[in-house]
Amino acid sequence: MTKAKISIRFFDDREVRAVWDEENNKWWFNVIDIIAILNEQGDYTKANNYWRWLKRKLKSENNQVVSATHGFKFVAADGKKRLSDTLDSAGVIELAKSFPNTNAIKFLDWFLYSDNTIDGQSKKKAYTLFESNLINEIEVGTTKGLQQIHAYLFGGLYDFAGQIRQKNISKGGFKFASAQFLENTLQQIEKMPQNTFDEIVEKYVEMNIAHPFMEGNGRSTRIWLDMMLKQKLKLCVDWSKVNKNDYMKAMEKSVTNSETLKSLLKNVLTHEINSREMFMKGIDYSYYYED
Repeated sequence: MTKAKISIRFFDDREVRAVWDEENNKWWFNVIDIIAILNEQGDYTKANNYWRWLKRKLKSENNQVVSATHGFKFVAADGKKRLSDTLDSAGVIELAKSFPNTNAIKFLDWFLYSDNTIDGQSKKKAYTLFESNLINEIEVGTTKGLQQIHAYLFGGLYDFAGQIRQKNISKGGFKFASAQFLENTLQQIEKMPQNTFDEIVEKYVEMNIAHPFMEGNGRSTRIWLDMMLKQKLKLCVDWSKVNKNDYMKAMEKSVTNSETLKSLLKNVLTHEINSREMFMKGIDYSYYYED
């Protein structure tokens, strides 16, 4: 299984390490790091010992959290790689519920967010992409990178987060790429160049037509688009200047002619690629387009 270590600034500036599971298209979070946060412990050994005790306790209670753990190797404090238990997003939530303390409640409030709708929760997850260094580790312009974005935004919210769809879907009478040929379609899109503005927008248009996920395509691919623009051109879209109706019409038209979309986006490009405000506004508008 191919996996890459990702470091995420997770909660109250405490770092939780995670790995991307390419086979299952999901993130796995280091349990000991989470235990240290939930118990407010700075000592890794104490957190590890507590997990060993809690693991036995949960196992005796037939709690499914234990059986849901997977082992991945992480670099320990001494620089050596050691096997450590990990949990996916759903497992992290269940683990936190095992801690009857106020810090666990704060943690769950942060992880689940106050807005209990899927969009509300996903939107605030999107905010954390800027607050963490995760966005800088995601592959730019690849299908895998898009899956990583989707898995982060919708992990624990959709059971298909990060998963390429196996069913055909349509919207407003338009049928997106056939699921039967989707894998090949995505391979072809991935090979498309992304060196100029026109090339990047064309690649974005093709990915929109492919619509690789059952839900959440627009929100994920707009971040994917901006990542290509930032890496190649040191630019990003100021989405707050893109009218919703103009954007939706341009996207519909882009299936046969992308010039309107290119003109719309080119007029609102900005060099403020490291601006927190610009990123947050972009997320707000991106989710507004889906209302």
